[in-house]
Amino acid sequence: MPNTQTTSPQELAKKLQTIGAAFHLPGLFFSYEEVRAGNVNHTYKVNYIMDDGQGMARIKSYIVQRLNSFAFRNPIQLMENIDKVTEHIRRKRPGAMNLHYHHTDVTGERKTFLMEGNDLWRIINYVPSITCDSCEDPQVVRNAGIAFGDFQKSLEDFQATELAETIPDFHNTRKRYQQLREAIQENPCGRYAEVQPEAEYLLSVESSACRLTDLEKARELPLRVTHNDTKINNVLFDPNTRQALVVIDLDTVMPGLVAHDFGDAIRFAANFTEEDSQDTAKTGLDLNTYWAFADGFLSQTATGLTDTELNTLGHSPFCLACELATRFLTDYLLGDPYFKIRYPEHNLVRARCQIALSRDMAVKLDAMQAIVDGCAKKYR
Repeated sequence: MPNTQTTSPQELAKKLQTIGAAFHLPGLFFSYEEVRAGNVNHTYKVNYIMDDGQGMARIKSYIVQRLNSFAFRNPIQLMENIDKVTEHIRRKRPGAMNLHYHHTDVTGERKTFLMEGNDLWRIINYVPSITCDSCEDPQVVRNAGIAFGDFQKSLEDFQATELAETIPDFHNTRKRYQQLREAIQENPCGRYAEVQPEAEYLLSVESSACRLTDLEKARELPLRVTHNDTKINNVLFDPNTRQALVVIDLDTVMPGLVAHDFGDAIRFAANFTEEDSQDTAKTGLDLNTYWAFADGFLSQTATGLTDTELNTLGHSPFCLACELATRFLTDYLLGDPYFKIRYPEHNLVRARCQIALSRDMAVKLDAMQAIVDGCAKKYR
């Protein structure tokens, strides 16, 4: 197919009609608009007109996406993971607001995608809603915690080993540290002298930062289905009530630890600053935001988690902040081949911000675990 970034509106409309027909969407193609949120996939809101059953016309909308096959090297495995997870949730929550990927039998098989050359197309139900990139309202943060907790609870009886590991070693913190050591040793861009204090700090806390990875390797923590991108903007909210409707963006769903999802959500939501803030003096953990998310998350999960899992949640944000700091610093040492940057020192700034966050978290570890323990006791 032609590249949809350069095709005319007429050609794109024709392509979207063809995709809709392959998924047997009812009604007549009416219009489309590009959804520019997100930096990976090409996304369109597509509108169909149909009879409402009483002789009146109504509009029904869908989300049509072309998956970025460069970013996701195993797109079919990715979609098989999503299909298994979403169908499991729909069976457990009939009538609830669920994410639904439409199916096609174009190839004689029931699939949630259509392959055209290297392009993978998919269609999702459209949910009228809003998203929040950041929020100072504790109730909204708590609602996000409820949403991610409900996602975890709905899948607690799903065997995580049935899912493919689409991004191997995604949260293998030991491996991230090994990559940092190799980057320091190679120092291909001559940047190590500039970042020596940051590298020395990260290496000094390696044992604590790798706690989750080590417990997983020792099989002291159960593998669960994890979302692996638990940012608040991956929750859809009701525009009026700000109640959470559904968790979205399941492209990174795979086996993992519940503490990975909890820790990364806190790392993102409860930082006083943006993750690439240059004002690290203001960077730190907002315990009120932490408490709000923890209360919402544990209201759904406390009864299903093991004691060992609960005992790792307070520590998990520290692990995730250190892991991401090692990734940013490694990328900077290697000349920024992985993360997109807006200026030459961007990855170094990111690393310093995560280090500042981890330093503040280290001081607050006891308080963080006490909040988890209190919330767990409340809901168990």
